[in-house]
Amino acid sequence: MTTVLIVEDDPINFRVFSKILTKRGGLDVKGTEDVEEVLQFAQSGEVDIILMDVSLANSVYDGKPVDGIKITQMLKSDPQTSSLPVILVTAHAMQGDRENFLKQSGADDYISKPIVDHQKFIAQIVSLVDR
Repeated sequence: MTTVLIVEDDPINFRVFSKILTKRGGLDVKGTEDVEEVLQFAQSGEVDIILMDVSLANSVYDGKPVDGIKITQMLKSDPQTSSLPVILVTAHAMQGDRENFLKQSGADDYISKPIVDHQKFIAQIVSLVDR
Protein backbone atom coordinates (compact mmCIF):
# COMPACT_ATOMS: atom_id res chain seq x y z
CA MET A 1 0.00 0.00 0.00
CA THR A 2 1.20 3.51 -0.82
CA THR A 3 1.96 5.62 2.25
CA VAL A 4 1.78 9.42 2.10
CA LEU A 5 3.51 11.56 4.73
CA ILE A 6 1.59 14.81 5.21
CA VAL A 7 3.73 17.61 6.66
CA GLU A 8 1.13 20.20 7.62
CA ASP A 9 0.77 22.62 10.56
CA ASP A 10 -2.99 23.13 10.23
CA PRO A 11 -4.97 20.26 11.83
CA ILE A 12 -8.02 20.98 9.65
CA ASN A 13 -5.98 20.80 6.43
CA PHE A 14 -4.37 17.60 7.71
CA ARG A 15 -7.78 16.03 8.34
CA VAL A 16 -9.11 17.10 4.93
CA PHE A 17 -6.05 15.75 3.06
CA SER A 18 -6.06 12.58 5.14
CA LYS A 19 -9.74 11.91 4.49
CA ILE A 20 -9.41 12.49 0.71
CA LEU A 21 -6.34 10.24 0.46
CA THR A 22 -7.66 7.38 2.61
CA LYS A 23 -11.36 7.37 1.66
CA ARG A 24 -11.10 8.32 -2.01
CA GLY A 25 -7.58 7.20 -2.85
CA GLY A 26 -7.22 4.10 -0.70
CA LEU A 27 -3.83 5.36 0.47
CA ASP A 28 -2.21 5.04 3.89
CA VAL A 29 -1.44 8.34 5.64
CA LYS A 30 1.02 9.50 8.29
CA GLY A 31 1.37 13.07 9.52
CA THR A 32 3.81 15.26 11.39
CA GLU A 33 5.29 18.74 11.29
CA ASP A 34 8.24 17.73 13.46
CA VAL A 35 11.32 18.06 11.25
CA GLU A 36 13.21 15.21 12.97
CA GLU A 37 10.23 12.91 12.41
CA VAL A 38 9.97 13.96 8.75
CA LEU A 39 13.63 13.08 8.22
CA GLN A 40 13.24 9.76 10.10
CA PHE A 41 10.18 8.77 8.04
CA ALA A 42 12.00 9.69 4.83
CA GLN A 43 15.15 7.75 5.74
CA SER A 44 13.27 4.70 7.05
CA GLY A 45 11.56 3.97 3.73
CA GLU A 46 8.19 3.87 5.54
CA VAL A 47 6.71 6.52 3.24
CA ASP A 48 6.42 6.58 -0.55
CA ILE A 49 5.79 10.30 -1.03
CA ILE A 50 5.65 13.50 1.03
CA LEU A 51 3.04 16.28 0.84
CA MET A 52 4.94 19.29 2.20
CA ASP A 53 3.20 22.45 3.35
CA VAL A 54 5.36 25.42 2.30
CA SER A 55 4.51 27.62 5.31
CA LEU A 56 5.08 25.71 8.53
CA ALA A 57 4.46 27.88 11.59
CA ASN A 58 5.88 25.57 14.25
CA SER A 59 8.71 23.63 12.59
CA VAL A 60 12.19 24.05 14.06
CA TYR A 61 15.48 22.38 13.13
CA ASP A 62 18.80 22.94 14.94
CA GLY A 63 17.05 25.63 16.99
CA LYS A 64 15.99 27.64 13.92
CA PRO A 65 12.52 27.95 12.37
CA VAL A 66 12.29 26.16 9.01
CA ASP A 67 9.63 26.06 6.32
CA GLY A 68 8.66 23.38 3.83
CA ILE A 69 11.10 24.76 1.25
CA LYS A 70 14.04 24.28 3.64
CA ILE A 71 12.94 20.79 4.71
CA THR A 72 12.55 19.78 1.06
CA GLN A 73 16.04 21.13 0.29
CA MET A 74 17.40 19.00 3.15
CA LEU A 75 15.63 15.88 1.81
CA LYS A 76 16.72 16.48 -1.78
CA SER A 77 20.38 17.11 -0.82
CA ASP A 78 20.64 13.81 1.11
CA PRO A 79 21.52 10.89 -1.22
CA GLN A 80 19.45 8.56 1.01
CA THR A 81 16.23 10.61 0.54
CA SER A 82 16.82 12.55 -2.68
CA SER A 83 14.70 10.22 -4.83
CA LEU A 84 11.69 10.33 -2.48
CA PRO A 85 9.01 12.39 -4.27
CA VAL A 86 7.97 15.62 -2.54
CA ILE A 87 4.92 17.66 -3.53
CA LEU A 88 4.73 21.19 -2.17
CA VAL A 89 1.26 22.17 -0.98
CA THR A 90 0.55 25.84 -0.42
CA ALA A 91 -2.06 28.55 -0.37
CA HIS A 92 0.53 30.84 -2.00
CA ALA A 93 -0.72 30.61 -5.55
CA MET A 94 0.33 33.87 -7.14
CA GLN A 95 1.69 34.09 -10.68
CA GLY A 96 5.21 32.61 -10.68
CA ASP A 97 5.00 31.01 -7.22
CA ARG A 98 4.87 27.47 -8.62
CA GLU A 99 8.07 27.86 -10.67
CA ASN A 100 9.82 29.79 -7.91
CA PHE A 101 8.97 27.28 -5.14
CA LEU A 102 9.88 24.26 -7.29
CA LYS A 103 13.21 25.82 -8.31
CA GLN A 104 14.09 26.88 -4.75
CA SER A 105 13.17 23.59 -3.09
CA GLY A 106 13.96 20.90 -5.66
CA ALA A 107 10.47 19.45 -5.06
CA ASP A 108 8.90 17.16 -7.66
CA ASP A 109 5.53 18.90 -7.94
CA TYR A 110 3.28 21.64 -6.56
CA ILE A 111 -0.39 21.74 -5.57
CA SER A 112 -2.22 24.88 -4.51
CA LYS A 113 -4.75 24.95 -1.67
CA PRO A 114 -7.64 24.58 -1.39
CA ILE A 115 -7.86 21.15 -3.05
CA VAL A 116 -10.91 21.37 -5.30
CA ASP A 117 -10.56 18.38 -7.63
CA HIS A 118 -10.04 15.40 -5.32
CA GLN A 119 -9.52 12.86 -8.12
CA LYS A 120 -6.86 15.04 -9.77
CA PHE A 121 -5.17 15.47 -6.36
CA ILE A 122 -5.01 11.69 -5.86
CA ALA A 123 -3.92 11.08 -9.46
CA GLN A 124 -1.07 13.60 -9.10
CA ILE A 125 0.22 11.80 -6.00
CA VAL A 126 -0.12 8.28 -7.42
CA SER A 127 1.56 9.21 -10.72
CA LEU A 128 4.64 10.52 -8.87
CA VAL A 129 4.85 7.38 -6.72
CA ASP A 130 4.56 5.17 -9.82
CA ARG A 131 7.31 7.03 -11.68
